[in-house]
Amino acid sequence: MNVRVKKWLLAYAAAAVVFAVIDVAWILTVANRQYESQIGDLLAPSVNLAGAVVFYLIFVVGIVHYGIRPNDAGATLRQRVTGAALFGFFTYATWALTALAVLKDFPVLVAVTDIAWGAGVCSAVTWLTVTVLRPDRVRQRTS
Repeated sequence: MNVRVKKWLLAYAAAAVVFAVIDVAWILTVANRQYESQIGDLLAPSVNLAGAVVFYLIFVVGIVHYGIRPNDAGATLRQRVTGAALFGFFTYATWALTALAVLKDFPVLVAVTDIAWGAGVCSAVTWLTVTVLRPDRVRQRTS
């Protein structure tokens, strides 16, 4: 396995752990309560674990590709975090705004909260992963 693939897989593994920890904390402390109170009648009686696992596996690929960019030595931390924020914003907006458009009485508050969460969590995962994996080589200039 070449160095580029190893770097990418290491970034993927680290980001997956960071994302899972942060997202589970978010779900347990904020999202569950908000979803129960705002869209409880739309929720399944139990989580579809296979669907959740597939989401995490695919979504982390996007965070690594658009945010962390382990094989782009020229990307600054700001560029990486911005890329991740945009990825999170667009992906969560796709879900939230589609739900707002097609589900009866879907709350704007849930849509806005989810979109903000998507941008924020992707930024945080990228920042943490890049900082942990490459603390001495991350270029932190603002350009």
